[in-house]
Amino acid sequence: MGTSKGWLTALEKELAEQPWQAVRSQLRVKLLPQEGEVYVLAESGARTAKERAMRHRRLKTLWPRLGEIQQQELTRDQRLEKLGAARDRAGRVASGLVKTTVTAEGKLTMTLDKVKLRRVRRREGRYLLRTNLSADKPEELWRCYMQLVSVEEAFRTLQGDLGLRPIYHHKPERIEAHLFVAFLAYCLATTLRQRLKALAGGLMPRVIFEKLAALQLLDVRVPTTDGRELLLVRRTEPNQEVALLLARLKLQLPPQSPPRISQPKST
Repeated sequence: MGTSKGWLTALEKELAEQPWQAVRSQLRVKLLPQEGEVYVLAESGARTAKERAMRHRRLKTLWPRLGEIQQQELTRDQRLEKLGAARDRAGRVASGLVKTTVTAEGKLTMTLDKVKLRRVRRREGRYLLRTNLSADKPEELWRCYMQLVSVEEAFRTLQGDLGLRPIYHHKPERIEAHLFVAFLAYCLATTLRQRLKALAGGLMPRVIFEKLAALQLLDVRVPTTDGRELLLVRRTEPNQEVALLLARLKLQLPPQSPPRISQPKST
């Protein structure tokens, strides 16, 4: 299981004395057995680059914004309000690196906390795990953790991308059907994710669902003069963006269904 940043601070000195062990490319760990458990400090090169880029981007946006607020003619309360909004948009990490002070006269001063910045840089891409498994095989610990990540990702997909919610059924067969539909939807979403890796790298299933939502299936019913009904089942034509996406995924829409004539119901 993952642990909070507070545990990383508390165990920082002891972890510093442990050697790094390579698990795979761009991933290394430190193991610290304590009281029947093992703390695993993991460092990912890819995660380091991602977190560092996010922090740099937000800090690069926050600093000029603070300069704008500093130059504006505002009352102290107005300056504090704009300062709070800017820090909220920048996020906790970026805003925590900039010390700001507003005097009683409303003058804003700002300084970059370089000591904290160096500490943040050292911790980027690192996270602490906690397990009761043996510390003999770091690769096994990492594999178990990735299984946990996959399970959590499955729940996020079911609740987020697929929008599935609990339904209170009263019959066992309906409960089984609900579980089957939810599992089938997840399997299709996972299959789509795997296809996207090879055919359209960078796209997520969530984006595909949003784009394909523009396609609709309609029933057009036209009464005839002899009392019958002409049924036209029609799908909307994809726009240019959806057509390009379908071509990228090597998918073809089925042809339009032929019209059907239905007889009037007897009374």
